[in-house]
Amino acid sequence: MISDDRIILGLLALVLAFVFATRDRPGWQRFYVFVPIILICYLVPSLMTTFGLIDVSQSNLWPVAKDYFLPAALFLMTLSIDIKGILGLGNKAIIMFLTATVGIILGGPLALWIVAQFEPSIIGSGDTAAWRGLATLAGSWIGGGANQTAMLEVYGYPLEGFAALLAVDIIVAEIWMVFLLYGAGAHERVDRWLGADSSSIAKLRDTMADYTESIERVAKANDYVLLFGITFAVVGLSHLLGGWLGNFFAELQGEEATLASEFFWVVVISTTVGLAASFTRARELEGIGASKFGVLFIFLLVAVIGTRMDVTKIADAPAFMAIGFIWMLFHVILLLVVAKIIKAPFFFVAVGSKANVGGAASAPVVAGAFHPALAPVGVLLAVLGYALGTYGAILCAEMMRAVSGG
Repeated sequence: MISDDRIILGLLALVLAFVFATRDRPGWQRFYVFVPIILICYLVPSLMTTFGLIDVSQSNLWPVAKDYFLPAALFLMTLSIDIKGILGLGNKAIIMFLTATVGIILGGPLALWIVAQFEPSIIGSGDTAAWRGLATLAGSWIGGGANQTAMLEVYGYPLEGFAALLAVDIIVAEIWMVFLLYGAGAHERVDRWLGADSSSIAKLRDTMADYTESIERVAKANDYVLLFGITFAVVGLSHLLGGWLGNFFAELQGEEATLASEFFWVVVISTTVGLAASFTRARELEGIGASKFGVLFIFLLVAVIGTRMDVTKIADAPAFMAIGFIWMLFHVILLLVVAKIIKAPFFFVAVGSKANVGGAASAPVVAGAFHPALAPVGVLLAVLGYALGTYGAILCAEMMRAVSGG
C-alpha cells in the first residue's frame, strides 16, 4: 500500500494525463459520452483507496489542495470574465442564464422540503445535516467543481457521505445533458414551439469567433511567471484577510457562524479579487491560458477528493437522488416557462442551463452542439457561473438550512 504523498500525487497526475490524452480519440470519445471525464477523475482515485492501492489516512494532499489549488482555481476562472462580452450576448442570454441560477437556488430548498414530507429523517442534524451536503450540489450546479469543493469545506459535510452526493450530481446532470444534446439537434422545432427568432445566433457565432482569436497569443516564460506570481499572491492575500475576518466574526457571532469560517472568506476573497481584476489589464492574461490553468487546479482538486471517498456509499442515499431529480425538474420547468414568455431561442436555454449545472466542462460542449464556433459562448457564461457560484450556493444553502429548521 502506497502512503507517500509524492507518489500518490504522481499517480493522480497520471490518471488525469490519461483521461485528457484519450478524451478526443474516436474510440474513447464514445466511452466518455456515457462516463463523463469528471466522474473518471473522481472514481479512479476512489477505487485506488477502496482496493488498498493507496493509503491517505495520514496524507497532507487534501490540506494542500483546499488551501492552494482551490483559491487559485477560483481566481483564475473569474479573472477571465468579460463582462462586456457577456452583456453583448443580448438580454435574453443573460436572462436565461440568471433564470437557470435562480432555478437552482430555489429548487434546492423546495426539493428538500417535498422529500422531507415523505421521509422526515432525511433532514438529519449536526455535521451530517442534509442541507450541508446539498450545499455541495448547489455549488456544483451553479459554479462547478471549484465551488462544489468550496461548499464542502465551508459547511463541513463529512467526506464519507460525499460519494452519494457526487452520484446524484453526475447522474441527474448527465440525464439532463442527454435531453439538451437531443434538443440541440432539433432546435429549430423547439424554437418554433418557443416562438423564438434564432437569427441572432449566427451573428453571435461570428462575434464570439472574433473574440476568441483576438485574445489568443503565444506565451513567453515571463507571462507564465507573472501569471503564477499574481495567482499565488492572491492566494496568500486571501488567507491573510480570511484569517482576520474569520476571527473577527467568530468573536462577534460565535465560532459556529458561517462568517466565522476562515475558509469561507478565502473563497469569497479569491473570487472577488478575480472579479475586480477582470476589469483591469490583468484580464489579458486569459490570452495565455489563465482559465486553462484554473481547470488544471480544479481537476487536481477532484482527484484528491476522490482519494478520500468510499464508493460503496453511492447506493446508500435514495432520498438524496429523489431530491436531485425534483431539484432539476424545477430548474427545467422554470427555464422553459421563462423562455416561452420572452421567446428566447433554445440555444440560450441550453447554454444558460449548462453554464450553471455543468460549468466550463460541459457548457462549451452543449454550445458547440449547435455550432462549433459557438463553444466560446458556453465558456463565457460558465465563467460567469464560477463568479456567481460561491454567492448563489451560500444563499441556497442558507435557505435549505431554514427549511430544515436551523
